[in-house]
Amino acid sequence: MTATYTFDIFSTLDGFANHNGDWGGYWGKQGPEFLAHRAAAHRDPLRMVLGARTYAGNAPFLDAGFDRGLLDTWIVRMFASPVTVLSSRLTEPLDWPGTTIEPGDPIDVVRRLKVESAVPLRSHGSLTLNRALLNAGLVDTIEVTVFPVISGDTGVDRVFDGVADFDLELLGARTFDGHTQVLTYRPARH
Repeated sequence: MTATYTFDIFSTLDGFANHNGDWGGYWGKQGPEFLAHRAAAHRDPLRMVLGARTYAGNAPFLDAGFDRGLLDTWIVRMFASPVTVLSSRLTEPLDWPGTTIEPGDPIDVVRRLKVESAVPLRSHGSLTLNRALLNAGLVDTIEVTVFPVISGDTGVDRVFDGVADFDLELLGARTFDGHTQVLTYRPARH
């Protein structure tokens, strides 16, 4: 059986995955419905697949002195999931329990994980990695959370820069808290 791979990404309406402004997390637009949806998405067993930069960006939250009570439920669940970090520069052991490093070609590693994994694969962020996997045809679904903001002045990291042309089949569209859209697509090379 082949495990599915979901590229999960947060975005502004104008396509930025991050910002250099004073927006805060979720661009300040998280609400209880959205956070419940995120918690549900991480309730069942899964394996997270991350690039080195995304892992490093999350590492401070794994510090023994960090108060996990400050984290949203879905993030706590994500940190409890087994993780594969695709990196040729990081070395084990890592601070994230259940984390392994795969130094090989990311496309080959994910192709192998899709065959070997008994649980779905999910990646949050990791733009460089997920762009390459999308272009290689290894992404089964793209889940884009569109927050109701335009960050033209402070936005960084355009989500789909460097990817090929894709047709997208809409698998689901939901609105949370009256303003945040979660769109799920199946990509196919155009």
